[in-house]
Amino acid sequence: VQLVESGGGLVQAGDSLRLSCVLSGRTFNSCAMAWFRQAPGKEREFVATISWNGADTYYGDSVKGRFTISRDNARSTVYLQMNSLKPEDTAVYYCAADEPPSFTSDAIRTPDEYDSWGQGTQVTVSS
Repeated sequence: VQLVESGGGLVQAGDSLRLSCVLSGRTFNSCAMAWFRQAPGKEREFVATISWNGADTYYGDSVKGRFTISRDNARSTVYLQMNSLKPEDTAVYYCAADEPPSFTSDAIRTPDEYDSWGQGTQVTVSS
């Protein structure tokens, strides 16, 4: 199983970025997909998750209204569109995959729920 993130970079506050993550070695259509992030010295933070068919999404409070998660099952790819970026969004962003027994449980917002992870992509937002 391999998850490969791309799209990170250095931007200014107020700019936008779109992250991509491609899953291989696992049935993408069966997986809930999520984005987490981790800033230096902080715990891994839930950003967003999307159900296997894209019908349901959840967002962390700090990104709600600014970030949008989406997926393309034909391309085995999940995206994170990040708008109105702030310096506090600076972190390494990780893509994760899982086949949860229930997409409505609180567990899908926790890193422990996900069993496949990418290596991460750095996002830096300057003020």
